[in-house]
Amino acid sequence: MEIIGYIGAILMGLSLGLIGGGGSILTVPILVYLFQVDAVLATAYSLFIVGLTSLVGSVSHMRLGNIHWRTAIVFGIPSIISVFLTRSYVVPMIPDPIFTFGESVNGGAAFVLTKSVGLLLLFAMIMVMAAYSMIKPAKKEVVSAVNPSVAELDAPTFNYPLILAEGAIVGLVTGLVGAGGGFLIIPALVLLAKLPMKKAVGTSLMIIAAKSLIGFVGDMSGDEVIDWNFLAVFSAIAVVGILLGSWLSKRIPGEKLKPAFGWFVLVMGTYIIIKELF
Repeated sequence: MEIIGYIGAILMGLSLGLIGGGGSILTVPILVYLFQVDAVLATAYSLFIVGLTSLVGSVSHMRLGNIHWRTAIVFGIPSIISVFLTRSYVVPMIPDPIFTFGESVNGGAAFVLTKSVGLLLLFAMIMVMAAYSMIKPAKKEVVSAVNPSVAELDAPTFNYPLILAEGAIVGLVTGLVGAGGGFLIIPALVLLAKLPMKKAVGTSLMIIAAKSLIGFVGDMSGDEVIDWNFLAVFSAIAVVGILLGSWLSKRIPGEKLKPAFGWFVLVMGTYIIIKELF
């Protein structure tokens, strides 16, 4: 199972490198089902793994000028604050069990929703949302007929209230379930900040790296025992995956792979919901 898990780590990195998101949505299921990591701890591990992997992946985009720093700051600050507060205060405040329902024949609760199962179910619902965003056809970018490069050169137009709100929401999601949120960030950058797709992917990786790593710092004050050796090995393998994905992205259009990956994520999300409820 561990070998399969490490193969999954490579695939996670590959997805981040090829399509700029989606791969991080696999990290928690890999940790929980293949490495038997507790779901709450897995969300913390995921923040570190996704953050480090995205940071490495953003380096090549930095060299190519695909990171719009102003957008990264405007979107990233509320996201970073939100994820840090969520990991430091919201997650520890979630009761365990979250609630019980009914009464069994032996006097115990008929249904118990534990904190771990609750987070996994929330994560699965996020996976289904991510799958939908990857499966649906992408809108084509509008490029000037007079000067095709004008879309790349124009400065982004900021809708500050929406960008700040979106950043805070993405930070909350990241803090709760440990997913980087690329499937939420990239559409937001394209639609709200008017960034071209290449710049949106590069900027998204930088935002994911910053908020995930800072969110992980919020767990350092908790009671969880971190297995640093395991984290180092898993992260190193994921980094190999994102470097390979970045190399392949120059040869394989990510948009062609995104729908297929979306269907895979949809199946995984549905499986988690059925497994944890039934």
